Amino acid sequence: MFPDQWPLLLGASFFAGMVDAVGGGGGLIQVPALLALFPTTSIPALFGTNKVASVVGTAAAALHFVRRVRMPWLIVIPATIAAFVGSFSGAIFASSLPRRVMLPLVIVLMIGAALYTFLKKDFGSVATREPVAADRPKAAAMGGGIGFYDGIFGPGTGSFLIFGFVRLFGLDMVRANAATKIVNATTNIAAILFFAASGAVMWPVALAMAAANFLGAQVGARVALRYGSKFLRKVFLIAVVALIVKLVIDFARTF
Repeated sequence: MFPDQWPLLLGASFFAGMVDAVGGGGGLIQVPALLALFPTTSIPALFGTNKVASVVGTAAAALHFVRRVRMPWLIVIPATIAAFVGSFSGAIFASSLPRRVMLPLVIVLMIGAALYTFLKKDFGSVATREPVAADRPKAAAMGGGIGFYDGIFGPGTGSFLIFGFVRLFGLDMVRANAATKIVNATTNIAAILFFAASGAVMWPVALAMAAANFLGAQVGARVALRYGSKFLRKVFLIAVVALIVKLVIDFARTF
């Protein structure tokens, strides 16, 4: 990578951190930037580098939310533990499941989530109930399933988590977004452990991107808390639609 390309990479990382903190979808920005600037680098190395850059911003946003939002720990803790195990397991088995198999399923699921959110105008605007002890197994199942998907494939993990926390447990968008950051940071850590053990991380690039991602996440978390659930619902829809478009294009290119 040439020196004059560093501003583009760091700018993409900053914006990705901000977008992730607000509603998810930062990977739509960061991964394409890595693919464009490192055309000869292996995909595992790019994904490992992306995970290192992302986890710092996601963890920073999570800490920001923890200090200011009443976290639903009753469901966040089991979801987080299961997501860690699921993500690491998914990363191990990633090579055995082709992207071409995953793409159609993910596209259908994302379209369903987008339609549901769009048609249900009050989706996530206010909390509809408080999580109870009986929700723990369901939270663990959700965390493990989405974590496994994140380890195998990844795109849309944050969006799926936000949708799940609102739809399954009645959280509003702000608390769902806060809970998602904790679970997502954990899935990133699990994937990093796998990629780092495999030597698939460009550490100098990853650490520089992580710093930019961290700064972007700080800005994004403040925006999310300031403008609330209705704003996050719109951002969520935009991120999901953008992800659907990208995945459809990726799928079309496989033919």
